[in-house]
Formats: sequence, structure tokens, C-alpha cells
Amino acid sequence: MNSDTFFGAQPHRSCTSESPVLRANARLQGLRCIHCGARYPVQDMPAGCPACAARGTPASVEAVYSDLQRTLAASSSGYSWGEWLPYTHGVSLGEGNTPCLALPRLARSLGIRELTAKHEGMNPTGSHKDRMSAQAVTRALAVGAHKVVLASSGNAAVSAAAYCAAAGLPCEIATYRDMPEPFARALDRLGARRVAFDQGMDRWAHVRQQVQEEGAFALTNFSVPAVGSPAFGVEGYRAVVLECVADGCVPDHVLVPAARGDLLWGLYSGLRDLLAAGLIARMPHLWAVEPFARLSQVLAGAPAQADFGGSTAQFSIAGSTVTLQQQIAVERSGGGAVVVGDADAARGVAALGAQGLWVELCAGACVGAAAQLRQQGRIAPEDHVLLLLTAKGDRDA
Repeated sequence: MNSDTFFGAQPHRSCTSESPVLRANARLQGLRCIHCGARYPVQDMPAGCPACAARGTPASVEAVYSDLQRTLAASSSGYSWGEWLPYTHGVSLGEGNTPCLALPRLARSLGIRELTAKHEGMNPTGSHKDRMSAQAVTRALAVGAHKVVLASSGNAAVSAAAYCAAAGLPCEIATYRDMPEPFARALDRLGARRVAFDQGMDRWAHVRQQVQEEGAFALTNFSVPAVGSPAFGVEGYRAVVLECVADGCVPDHVLVPAARGDLLWGLYSGLRDLLAAGLIARMPHLWAVEPFARLSQVLAGAPAQADFGGSTAQFSIAGSTVTLQQQIAVERSGGGAVVVGDADAARGVAALGAQGLWVELCAGACVGAAAQLRQQGRIAPEDHVLLLLTAKGDRDA
């Protein structure tokens, strides 16, 4: 892999400069609804596709790039963020290029041929959210935003605060009042403004008001029903699978902790385009790992716009809503959803700890999900399984 071409691989370009170099991907043509396929010019559409919203099927939009498949298939230099993401230069703290780690002992205990962990906790602020923040905060600067807002009480909050600080942009975060102390302390030190609420929907209402009335730039979903985070941020997750493939890691199954499925969609869209370009031979099965039944219920016939309440210590994926993007990702990849409770997630954290990996609770749930799927016969003994370890474990309450 030629890492010099990767957004984030050269933080000296923009990380701490007074005037960051912002460069949009010349191949970015516009946006497309992931459900109805409607096309839109390049613009910010944080509420998703208006046509689908009017029909009662709220859906996200994704970026469309020109000649992507042909360019990738003909490439002799590997993979480039310039071909795959909205911005090729912008605000960076050195995110990306996280390791794919072989776990042969844990593979044997699960009864599978090969097990790999993609350790996103190795990103600058300790989670996969840095990939979204890099692209989204760059977009905010590019459109002249005066403030960034989001709703988060966890990894996304810390990541956004750090990237906004690097960009010199004010950052306002709608959090829960009982936000864990490690996260609250990080926000304070990074200079973000925290606005606390008791209810999740109140956080979204605050972000919506800031966007619609104050002209702030949203980094996360604020729509009801939910559609996922804005496209310019979600596109950043596509680089995860580029890195995996460039490292020779093309698994049969990918297990992903999921709330509203931003990461899951980014992985799916990247794999879809790699497959279409002939750079991988098959689409891996994508599995959403959830702490209580949400997407599982939707896949069984429940309405996607319902509220799926539950209690869990898996703080990073504790939401009660489902998005179309995560449903499409698992259905089109031949995967599904796996419910892993806190006790099994904790056992997974311990199992990964025995391999030298310290991860958050929901990342440990991936081990429990692999065990379930193996027991059910959905994962075969000869399969290769990839665990997406979303964050390191130092912030778990």
C-alpha cells in the first residue's frame, strides 16, 4: 500500500496548521439515495433523501464517484483515499492504517480456520470515529461552517472535539447528563461545549434546532426516524476495508458492533465497490452485533421506524433506533444481526485481553457473536472471520 496517498497518513499537511489544505476528490460527482437511487448534486443533506422521507421510508444518501470501478481495477499503485473518499486533504490527526491482527489461539478456541481483528482503537482518539471526524470536520471547514454540533455521549463526542480543536472550529455536543466521567473529562480538556439532557430524543432536537435555526454543521443524525450520520462523515469508514484488502485480509464474515450502522454501511459500500472493480472475489457476510434486539426484530418483520428500548452497559451501541442503511448492509451481504448481552460481551473482552488487546465492551461482544454464529452453523470451520474492534477499553464505565 502506498500510504502517502491516504488522507490522514501525512498529518503535517493540515493537522496543526493555521490554514489547513482542503482538497475535494475530483471524482466526486454528487450524492445518491441508498434506497430509491435518486441523484443529488454535491451538497449537505444531513436529513437524508427528501423523496424517501416523504414516502415514509427515511434513507441516507451516499457519495457517487466517477469511473471508480475502472480506475480501481486499472490501478497499479494499490489504493488511494483520493479515489474513495470525498476529501483527499484536510483536517487530520494521523487516523487510519490501523493493524489487522491475526488471533490464531482464539480462532482455535472458536473452532474456525482464521480469526483477524481490525483494531480501530489504534486511531488517535482511540476509536473508529476518527475516520468520520476527519472527513466531516474537513467538510465543515470547506463550507465555511461557524460551529459543529453533534449528539453523542461517547467515542464520537471525544473524536469530534479533538478534530474540531485541530481545525479551530467551535464544537458543541449534546450529551446525556450522566455521561461517563472519562468522556466528560476529555471534552473539557479538548475545549468542547457540552449541553446535557436526560433523554436521547432531546439531544437530537437540540442538534436539529442548531442546524435549522443557527446554521450549525451537524456531524451526527438528528432526524426522527433516524437515517444515520451525514454522508461526508460516513464515507470515511470506507477506508477500513481498503486497508484490510491491501493487507491481504479478505474474510468470509465481518462482525461489527452497531447502533445506527454508520460503520456497517461504510464497510458495505467499500466492499461493494471493491467487488464491482474485481479487486475481491466475493462479498463477505456482514453481521451487526447489538446488545439487545433492534435490527434483529426488523429483520424478523418489525417496522424499522419503531423504538426498540433496552438496557445495556455497552455504552457505545446503546441506542434504541434502527436505520435503513444497516438493514441494507446486512441483507445485501447475506449477513444479519446477532444479539450479545453484557455478560457475554465481558467474556469477549477477557478473551481479547488474553491476546493482548484491551477493547471496549461492545468490541468484546464480537467474540460472543462469533461463538453464536459458529454454534448455529452460520460460520463454518473453514471460514475466516474479521472482528471490528471499535475502540480501546480505557473509557468503559
